[in-house]
Amino acid sequence: MLWISFFIVLGCLFVSAFFSASETALTGSSRASMLRLEKQGVREAGVVGYLLNARERMIGGILIGNNLANIGASALATGVLTALFGEVGVLYATAVMSVLVIIFAEVLPKTIALNAPDRVALIVARPMSWLVIILAPLLTVVESIVRVLLKILRVPIGDNQSLLSPTERLRGAVDLMHHEGGVEKQDRDMLGGLLDLAELHVSDVMVHRTEMVMINADLPSEELVREVLATEFTRIPLWREKPENIVGVLHAKDLLRAIRSAEGDISKVDVAAIASPPWFVPEMRPLSEQLKAFRRRKTHFALVVDEYGEMEGLVTLEDILEEIVGDISDEHDIVVAGVRAQPDGSVVVDGSVPIRDLNRAMDWHLPDEEATTIAGLVIHEARSIPERGQNFTFHGFRFRVLRRERNRITALRIVPVPKEAEIEERRPRRAGTSF
Repeated sequence: MLWISFFIVLGCLFVSAFFSASETALTGSSRASMLRLEKQGVREAGVVGYLLNARERMIGGILIGNNLANIGASALATGVLTALFGEVGVLYATAVMSVLVIIFAEVLPKTIALNAPDRVALIVARPMSWLVIILAPLLTVVESIVRVLLKILRVPIGDNQSLLSPTERLRGAVDLMHHEGGVEKQDRDMLGGLLDLAELHVSDVMVHRTEMVMINADLPSEELVREVLATEFTRIPLWREKPENIVGVLHAKDLLRAIRSAEGDISKVDVAAIASPPWFVPEMRPLSEQLKAFRRRKTHFALVVDEYGEMEGLVTLEDILEEIVGDISDEHDIVVAGVRAQPDGSVVVDGSVPIRDLNRAMDWHLPDEEATTIAGLVIHEARSIPERGQNFTFHGFRFRVLRRERNRITALRIVPVPKEAEIEERRPRRAGTSF
């Protein structure tokens, strides 16, 4: 009889361990992983998804089964030890069962489930689904009682609103996987860039009009062709009277076709006839919408205008793609070193470098809400156009103006500084101090 009771206690502990592992694995499993596995034909993944959708009923079944197993094991052990040792057997049973339940029925199975929640969830999915079906009547009664009690206590039911948006939760998951070594920095940046498309606007990635390559449409054909061949771009805006008055966009391939049709006689080429009409887009259009517009119109080039209709710059499909995959260079690109790391730990940066590109290159977190370029950030923080040699400390970095041309900051030296140093220099920073 004692041996039978002993094996029944072991069986109850095993059942309790099963429920403990099931609870940890099912609540800690990834919905995204289960959905992916289900699409790959893993049937157990669909069962896990069903249990996660019926979370309250699943938790109720686990708790009922776990408590019945623990109570049954404790009661049976108490009866056996009391029969052997008398009243002191109750103390023995309490001590022995506490150790066995904590180690073998709680800590050990939950630790195993924590190390591989998805794998364990797939293993326990079928038995747990059967248990939920068998205990359905009892679970319905328990759920009803719990809901009545929650209503009396005025606890909202089903109010499971996250503090972060789905996009931010996905971004946090990517950052966590990068921190744990599961995702490389380049892949993290690509995923982050894709998530940022809805938050960025065309003005954040456009090429400013001061850096655009444009050609006067009134030039003689020979000179105009020479200008086109001198650039590394295939699409060139054409202007008349003033650079802001864009009358067309010339594609180098169309120009070559026209020259071929004219049998090499450039003087017969009518540039205005082969230029395509310009496409103007507002600077505040989200990048995600602009990407869809590029695909819909089957074009890669658009001119950007502000709210007054004045031209601000241009944006291309490549500019948007570079926000996702990083800088794209081909054999005709002119390499401009906009970010140059120095041996002393500082970084020399061209003023026109976008803050997002600098953050991606150096893995920094400078804010880009108030300015697009690094020079714009310094001007925004300084509330003025700094002179050459002035220094400013903010956002955990020290900025020194190396060059200034008219009203433009063309070069900066940036040095990361400890937070304590930034606090000490916060007061004099706007006046411009030296290193």
